[in-house]
Amino acid sequence: MICDDERIVTPVLQVAVVWHSSQRSVPLNSGKEIHSKHRRTVAVSRVNRARRTSTESYVLLHASRKTFSNVKVSISAQWTPSTHNDSVPAFCPVETWEDNHLFADEKQATLFLGALDSIFLFSYAVGLYLSGIIGDRVNLRYVLCFGLCGSAVVEFLFGTLTEWLHVYNIYLYCSLWVLNGLLQSAVWPCVVAVMGNWFGKAGRGFVFGLWSACASVGNILGAFLASSVLKYGYEYAFLVTSVVQFAGGVVVFFGLLTSPKEVGLHLESETGLSPVETDTDSHRPLMSDEEDDEQEVETYSQRCRTDQPPEEPEDEPPYAIGFFQAFCLPGVLLYSLAYACLKLVNYSFFFWLPFYLSNNYGWKEAEADRLSVWYDVGGIVGGTLQGLISDFMGKRAPVLVFSLVMAMGSLVGYSRSPNDKVINAVILAITGFFIGGPSNMISSAISADLGRQDILRGSQEALATVTGIVDGTGSIGAAVGQYLVSLIESRLGWMSVFYFFVVMTGGSVVFIVPLLVRELRDMWRERQALRHQL
Repeated sequence: MICDDERIVTPVLQVAVVWHSSQRSVPLNSGKEIHSKHRRTVAVSRVNRARRTSTESYVLLHASRKTFSNVKVSISAQWTPSTHNDSVPAFCPVETWEDNHLFADEKQATLFLGALDSIFLFSYAVGLYLSGIIGDRVNLRYVLCFGLCGSAVVEFLFGTLTEWLHVYNIYLYCSLWVLNGLLQSAVWPCVVAVMGNWFGKAGRGFVFGLWSACASVGNILGAFLASSVLKYGYEYAFLVTSVVQFAGGVVVFFGLLTSPKEVGLHLESETGLSPVETDTDSHRPLMSDEEDDEQEVETYSQRCRTDQPPEEPEDEPPYAIGFFQAFCLPGVLLYSLAYACLKLVNYSFFFWLPFYLSNNYGWKEAEADRLSVWYDVGGIVGGTLQGLISDFMGKRAPVLVFSLVMAMGSLVGYSRSPNDKVINAVILAITGFFIGGPSNMISSAISADLGRQDILRGSQEALATVTGIVDGTGSIGAAVGQYLVSLIESRLGWMSVFYFFVVMTGGSVVFIVPLLVRELRDMWRERQALRHQL
């Protein structure tokens, strides 16, 4: 199943990689053309390997993360005495049910589930700030492997071992979920940094928009894995996803290439480029299409004039900027606050959508799990198309604002969706398109843009830190929101929850408006300058 899901993002990314590399072709004689083509083929192969490994790692992480939201109904039933819960599975012994319940009724269990979501996201947010800094200073491969394998072990303890041993303890659950959030936070800043090391800004919106679909693909994979084994007990859903995630961490450790430097592709003797750390394009990755073809021709001609291979300049270790320096970079604060509001909405769908479908419409939990994947399908399409449009425009904010305004309308429409699975799935996909798309853009392409600004020349080690700040701030907003969702639902109902989502989406628009005004002003100046030239 993993290979099938990976095919969703693999073919177009390969086309994007070839497109990036093709921008650097230069007219050389036949011998040099052969060398250039061979070098470019090797580079494309390395990019595909890095892209594939980073994609698989986050697909597996989100598959295991999605498991908790997919089994909330079963967990709530297991933690509630049977006299107060009509949805008790037939396979659960009544004596075990009565002896090990945690809460007096289902409402208390729902509030605790919301508290667990908030605990996870708070620890995840704190971890993102730290892991971004660590990722810029430690080998990304080690950090990724540690996060994936450690999180898999914790999820096995939380969902499988505690149920097998019949250990039900609130403090144990909270402690394990705090640890899980810290470990999972090590993954996203690192995978974004890996992709940013291999791709330049041109086409980044499309490439990152498509690549960030790995989260949605992981959600889909997790939903199908959980629903397929849920009939045996929710503990087996945790068992399957945690084992697969641990195996993915091992693959990352032995197979991930974190940057062109790691395989020597930055050296002049191998690529025809000056070292990344010392040339004037130090802020651009290897596959950037912004390089000057004339400089590459000159490099080849200089190499042909000497019988001795050029001496490799001594690499200067890149220095990482500080946390507060990264926070003060242009656009980081506003995008972080906008993402805090948007991630609250996006992760509320992530954590609560199957629970909402099962409780509000009375559908079976496995059916609700499968139907919820349409939100992720919309997010995949939305992130890809909106990223592509932003590449053509050369601006991100106009696309984001338009999509978020449309998202407010789609949220109102979905809150009034009838009890029909087809209609619900269509409206849900539309909602995912306008919410999941901007969320994917901010967390990936825009974070990479912010971490590769021109003012950072000479300090290439900022991408993971900036990504951690943006995603960490977003996770703080999401953490607050998860408990509010359970609180609002228990007191006012689901309709009030959707109104709350509309307000928070509007908050994202408010924070992006200053960036929108600046980008529209830049577009106007560029058009005026073009007219004067004509």
